[in-house]
Amino acid sequence: MRKFTKLIFGAAILSITMIACQSKKEEKKSDEVNAEQTASEIKETENVSEEKTESKGVLNANLATEADLNSIGLASEMVAQILEKRPFLSMMDLDALLGSGVDKEELYKKVFIPFNLNTTAEADFKIIPGVGDRMAHEFEEYRPYTSIQQFKREIGKYVDEDEVARYLNYVFVPVELNTASEDDIKALPGVGNRIAHEFEEYRPYTSMAQFRKEIGKYVDDKELARLERFVYLNE
Repeated sequence: MRKFTKLIFGAAILSITMIACQSKKEEKKSDEVNAEQTASEIKETENVSEEKTESKGVLNANLATEADLNSIGLASEMVAQILEKRPFLSMMDLDALLGSGVDKEELYKKVFIPFNLNTTAEADFKIIPGVGDRMAHEFEEYRPYTSIQQFKREIGKYVDEDEVARYLNYVFVPVELNTASEDDIKALPGVGNRIAHEFEEYRPYTSMAQFRKEIGKYVDDKELARLERFVYLNE
């Protein structure tokens, strides 16, 4: 009888031990899942923060919402025209649409479409608020730019860091699809972490047709046309 009781008692302890171990495993697994969820939530929060930070500068007319455009004092009819005709492939196209009925010096402190540093005419740079003859010449002097970092370095010889940072609202350097760094890709107007990743994901590109095909999986035709002006391929 005593042996039988011991056997029952031993089996009960073994069962309790197994249940406790299983419970610990489940708790550990739950903790791991929670940790992964927390990391994901943090990443999402960081992305939102990045988007909010990026939106504090000069509005990009190709990306601004209707509410954004209304908030800077544009007439509702003009806002409707901008929304209908975008994406503008050149700031000068938007400039022509706006005509002469607005104070462009003040308006362009609020909204703009960044210029391609390597192709924009020197005279056109002068419509950037605060960029006169001398700085427009310096913008053109250092061509061709291979990265936005080069622009920051060269123009930083003439103005302070805050002014260089302000200029970044108005210009961009196109990137070579197969060799550009992730930082240079992210410096392109309206290109965040997700699209920068997709740019890199399909390397090496053999043609612009391939770029259109692959990136066209993620954006519509208008956005694809906007993104295409930021990139090129070395032959």
